[in-house]
Amino acid sequence: MLYDCTRAAERDRGIAAAVEAVQRGDLVVLPTDTVYGIGADAFKSWAVTALLNAKGRGRDMPPPVLVGSRHTVDGLVYDLPQAGRDLMAAFWPGALTIVVEHAASLQWDLGDTDGTVGLRMPLHPVALEVLRETGPMAVSSANKSGQPAATTAEEARRQLEYSVSVYLEAGPCPDPVASTIVDVTGDRPRLLRAGAIPVEKLRDVVPDIE
Repeated sequence: MLYDCTRAAERDRGIAAAVEAVQRGDLVVLPTDTVYGIGADAFKSWAVTALLNAKGRGRDMPPPVLVGSRHTVDGLVYDLPQAGRDLMAAFWPGALTIVVEHAASLQWDLGDTDGTVGLRMPLHPVALEVLRETGPMAVSSANKSGQPAATTAEEARRQLEYSVSVYLEAGPCPDPVASTIVDVTGDRPRLLRAGAIPVEKLRDVVPDIE
C-alpha cells in the first residue's frame, strides 16, 4: 500500500500503517534526507533477513541502523568515543553514518557485522516520526542491488513490489546523495565513504580524520 504523505490526513494514516507493519516484522519504504530507504525492525532477525532478500544482498552487506533520537545511541553502543559524540552533535540529524562498536548484549542479527554497526539519525520529519514510534530500524537504500537508488516511493515500488507492505511517498528527494560514512572504532576517525557531508566539514569537527 502506498500513502501520499504530502497530504496531511493520508500522512497520518501512512505513518500509523508503517509503524504497525514494522512492529509485526514487515518491510516498509520511507523517505530520508538522502534517498528512500527500505526498513525493518532492527531487533527482528527474520525481518532483517527479508530486507536483505528483497534487495538481493547477502549477510556480508549488513544494513545500517537509523534512530529517531541521539539518546537512543546510548543503549546501542558499547563505548562511544569522543570523536563520535562530536560528529553526532555537529551533523545529526543529517546525512552522516557513524560506524561504532555495538553493545554485545543486543539481541539483534544484522548480518556479518564483526561487532560494529553504522548508525544515523536522518533529517526527515516522516522518517523521524516513524522511528520515534518503532525504535531503531535496519534501513538500506530502497532498491535492488545494482539498480539506481530510489528517489521516490513509486520508484522503490517498481523495484521492490510486494516484498514491502507499506510505501510512504513524500515527493522526490531534494538532494539524493548517499550519506557520508565515518568509522570511529579505531584510534583515529576514518572516512569510509565520501557522501553528502564533505570531508572538509568533518575536519572542522575532527581534524585528525583519515
